[in-house]
Amino acid sequence: MGSGMSGFSLSSEPFTLMRDCKAVMVPQGESVSLPAGQIGYITQALGGSFTIYVEGNLFRIAGEDADALGKERPAPIEVPENATDADVEKLAWDQLRTVFDPEIPVNVVELGLVYDLSLEQTESGERKVYVKLTLTAPGCGMGDILVDDARTKLEMIPTVAEADIDLVFDPPWNQTMMSDAAKLETGML
Repeated sequence: MGSGMSGFSLSSEPFTLMRDCKAVMVPQGESVSLPAGQIGYITQALGGSFTIYVEGNLFRIAGEDADALGKERPAPIEVPENATDADVEKLAWDQLRTVFDPEIPVNVVELGLVYDLSLEQTESGERKVYVKLTLTAPGCGMGDILVDDARTKLEMIPTVAEADIDLVFDPPWNQTMMSDAAKLETGML
């Protein structure tokens, strides 16, 4: 197994905001402004945005505000001019690999939480992505965060107009659905 687990580090990176910066509370979706000098941790810098942890709350910061965190902007996602559904579907899977279960440092694809992914073209030539996603535990309060994160990241893909994330609990998830890499990472192999 290669190093497919890169991108998440348990030692989240501390930051101090260099300027006032807009942020969106996760999962409430409320927009707030964080003041210059605010201290926190970057928990994820993937898929074109940053997830930060500040005083017990998670926030998302858009890629264009990377400079406030002292970071480079994440590269925008590009699709070939005549992208086929297959191209876009591959990008959709890549984006879902940047969505993490906050309690386990493994992405939702490796965990086996994505049951289904399909897309259709709308009349305007844009695409709509449908995803069936489950949680490691039905009572997991992070469901909203994962759904929001997946939707945001899928909608960053050019030509994707809308992502429809369906949270399902049938069949119930179990550890046999994890990839070998994920089992190795969590010490289950």
